[in-house]
Amino acid sequence: MTHLLDIDLSPELEPFRDKIEATVKSFAKITAKKNQKLTWWQSKFGGLPYLPKDYDYPRDSQGNPLFLLAQINFTEVPDLDDFPEQGILQFYIGDSENDLYGHDLENPFQQDKFRVIYFPEIIHAEADLVTDFSFLPKPENLPFSESCSLQFEKQIAPVSSWDYQFDEIFGEDFFAQFGDKEDGIWQEYDDKFPGDGHKIGGYAYFTQNDPRPYISNEKYVLLLQVDTDNEVDIMWGDSGIGNFFIKPQDLEKLDFSNVLYNWDCH
Repeated sequence: MTHLLDIDLSPELEPFRDKIEATVKSFAKITAKKNQKLTWWQSKFGGLPYLPKDYDYPRDSQGNPLFLLAQINFTEVPDLDDFPEQGILQFYIGDSENDLYGHDLENPFQQDKFRVIYFPEIIHAEADLVTDFSFLPKPENLPFSESCSLQFEKQIAPVSSWDYQFDEIFGEDFFAQFGDKEDGIWQEYDDKFPGDGHKIGGYAYFTQNDPRPYISNEKYVLLLQVDTDNEVDIMWGDSGIGNFFIKPQDLEKLDFSNVLYNWDCH
């Protein structure tokens, strides 16, 4: 299904409207707000996780605890094609001294210093959950310092110019065809169809380059994006952004064991 975009385009981009509209995808825009009064089941950035008592707290191979980056309760999220309709999906990252937030440059799939956990069924009896997390040390090197509640809004957007799929669809030299207007047309596209912000699904944004073409020949789609957000004191290095990607067939099976984790900054 092609979505029509109610947006004005320059004379240079207007001939490509149909091609741009053909790339439109739905996603859930996430708005974060500082909130210390969060329930165990609630979607959140930071804070303490939903954790059944029969489930071990996630740690790296050296026994160091990981810390909750994001918890998504899909009963709170608008319906998105191929994404869960229920259950809780969690993203943990490491509080590493080298300031890589659990990112393994050599193997970004290795869930050692980061972890993605899915609970398909939610226990709503607090007595069956871990509620004492006094064993956790105070983190010192995370991109966030406070917990946030999350609000979700379903939106649509075409491919961002930062996502590797842009080059596949339009060609690597798409903007060069506009000659001395190249930078201006690229800026127009980036302003009207930005890929930044917190989101579930849709197209990704980077401060450097999309790593997917260099890492795998398989297709990986955006699972979660957590951006730098000055309003809630989230900062990835120097105003960077964090992304998690998954193969479509793994998402369909709700198999989160082979997630690609990446973050970059200026």
